[in-house]
Amino acid sequence: MEPEQREEQQFGSFITGSPTASTDEKTMGMLAHLGSIAGIVVGAGFLGWAVPLFLMLTKGKESSFVRSHAVESLNFQITTFLAMAVSAVLMCVGVGFLLVPIVALGSIVFTVIAGLKANDGELYRYPVNLRLVK
Repeated sequence: MEPEQREEQQFGSFITGSPTASTDEKTMGMLAHLGSIAGIVVGAGFLGWAVPLFLMLTKGKESSFVRSHAVESLNFQITTFLAMAVSAVLMCVGVGFLLVPIVALGSIVFTVIAGLKANDGELYRYPVNLRLVK
């Protein structure tokens, strides 16, 4: 069995008990990703982790689909924060001025892609992600 099939099989127990996610689960999965953009805007760049963490702790108990998206989004926000911190330090040597916009743009693009995939009922894994929260 391929890893993608095992991953889909692992997350088969959603609220409805069916192997596909309900509309509510898809919306919450999308919100786990896109809510992090709202958290960054509202929190001056520091609250991107708040929405995924909230959804993981509340709706994640009811739905493995929502939990998987919230955990993935939370890990990506942690990864993005660390990348921005490293970029800020590298501004001392000038490289950081190039890295900050690249990290910011990549973060937005991957987050929107993940939100769209969640809305389609698909599981999404960010291509660059430290998986610290399980």
